[in-house]
Amino acid sequence: MKITNFKPVLAAALSALALFVSGCVSTPDGHSKAGIPFFYKDTLTRQYPRSVEQLVAATRAVLTRNGKLSVDNSVDNTFKAKINEHDVWVKITKVDDKTTQLVIMVRTALGADIDLAAEMDTQIALQLTVTP
Repeated sequence: MKITNFKPVLAAALSALALFVSGCVSTPDGHSKAGIPFFYKDTLTRQYPRSVEQLVAATRAVLTRNGKLSVDNSVDNTFKAKINEHDVWVKITKVDDKTTQLVIMVRTALGADIDLAAEMDTQIALQLTVTP
């Protein structure tokens, strides 16, 4: 069997693949970033028995120490930093009077880095023990 229309079939297959693989990922600060939304785990969510102010101070210190802090939004407590060529987003929200939620998302140019998100979470937790 001879395939005479190989180029159109190949072009259609590549177009379908590009459409399937491309997409947008919502970041914790409410924006979108180009990426593959369903292949990689890129977000950690943790809750701490601390105030929003304590978590904001610890997060700011850790992100500044590890990379370049580019967004520090004190209105909705969101941060964006560049650490080792990775984009890091952090959002802090109050759950109740005693609990605060921390969402950390780390994306690379090709996907996600859940290990760096876990490392940032660990450093923020340690920073909380250092600062009163």
